[in-house]
Amino acid sequence: MREKKKYGFSPENRRLFLRGMKDGVPISLGYFAVSFSLGILAKKAGLSPFQGFLASLLCNASAGEYAAFTVIAENGAYIAIALATLVANARYFLMSAAFAQRLDPDMPFFHRFLLAFDMTDEIFGISISREGILNPWYTYGAVIAALPGWSIGTMCGILVGGALPWRAVNALSVALYGMFFAVIIPPARKSKTVAGIILVCFALSYLCTVIPWVRDLPEGTRTIILTVLIASAAAILFPRKAQPEETEAES
Repeated sequence: MREKKKYGFSPENRRLFLRGMKDGVPISLGYFAVSFSLGILAKKAGLSPFQGFLASLLCNASAGEYAAFTVIAENGAYIAIALATLVANARYFLMSAAFAQRLDPDMPFFHRFLLAFDMTDEIFGISISREGILNPWYTYGAVIAALPGWSIGTMCGILVGGALPWRAVNALSVALYGMFFAVIIPPARKSKTVAGIILVCFALSYLCTVIPWVRDLPEGTRTIILTVLIASAAAILFPRKAQPEETEAES
């Protein structure tokens, strides 16, 4: 009964859910712009608007869907689609591992399963930036607000096709980068260590795009390598003391 009350739709959890929805709106707008261009690729692969909508609803990942649509366009086998998606989305294993460390050890599996369904870069960013033990209802609210933008954007991209010039579509994608800055700037202003690590991430990410051999690696692979190296170095050089008594901070 205690766990049911703790994770049920109580007034406190309802408040966090609504806060998550509010924070998820900018993400939804960015998702719409990015998935719109993805929908154009889906149309070339032969997907109908409903199929594109369903694909983005069940796989909210730009790199994974791009890989899947590319294989579909080439009439690849189902196993090829599954493997391409797995490799492109491998970075989410690292995010999920980091996210799980911030969850209540007594949290029911049902909530963990739902949280894992839509652990995207952006949802991870705004959720992990909250203080203390993470409450799943905040993340649920963010997902409810953001996921429709991704699915509807893909569908609209298929419907409109190539009517819009690529420059206009790429310009819309700037909104997603603005959202990323909104996620990382507040913690960077509070901690010089976090700000320094972010700058190191930017620098190394750029170098990986120009260094021979490294630049030829898939983008997802480069992301995984950088994440492991930078996160490991930061954990060793700037360890954070565990505080089991932490609870979800007030908004």
